[in-house]
Amino acid sequence: MNKIRWLAIDIDGTITVNGNGMVNLEALSKLRFLVKLGYKVIYVTGRSSLEAFSLAVFGGTTQIAIGENGGVISTSPIKHEILASREKCKKGLQILENHLENVSEKPVFPRMSEIVLERSFDIKDANQLFREKAPELTIVDSQYAFHINESNINKGTGLEHLMKSFNIKSDGIVTIGDSITDVPMFKKTEYSITFENSESDVQNNATFVVKGSNGEGLVNAINLIVCNKV
Repeated sequence: MNKIRWLAIDIDGTITVNGNGMVNLEALSKLRFLVKLGYKVIYVTGRSSLEAFSLAVFGGTTQIAIGENGGVISTSPIKHEILASREKCKKGLQILENHLENVSEKPVFPRMSEIVLERSFDIKDANQLFREKAPELTIVDSQYAFHINESNINKGTGLEHLMKSFNIKSDGIVTIGDSITDVPMFKKTEYSITFENSESDVQNNATFVVKGSNGEGLVNAINLIVCNKV
């Protein structure tokens, strides 16, 4: 635990209390306290990096954010490192629209590296189409939306890029999340935490499973870290 100085935290289902993005204020207060103690707290999300960066600014945490499932890293309001091509993802959208019904874009904050869709069709059918017609693409379910990403982009690759940039060792950062899209970043760190309501595949890939969900679980995860049990 003494080596951990960074926390990489998912947003939806982890710090939020409902599907509309309402933040658990107790969890946010604890994160802000950790920052005062010298920890670095960054958000890694399927939402835009701008949303995550804004949460960091107004919430009082570290002003670094990884958005779009690892596709964009924001370190200031005007500095965004784009790791993937949105133009390639547009090709995927055309494929889905030509072969599946009920495909529609989700109204979200502007994206720089991905396409965001409503969860209104079978994601397995979509990925099968990509395997056949566009293997360089994938579609993932964040429980908030479906995301068309480049196949080599995920939260893990985005976090790994950031870790190299800031010289963060795998035992110096803990990852916290609740969904299958968080598993790639779990694999980049020595310690990872998820919640008792997470899917079994997520729990099986985490180092620790704590009680609670939707913000309450994050509070318990923070307590685990602070109590030197990680």
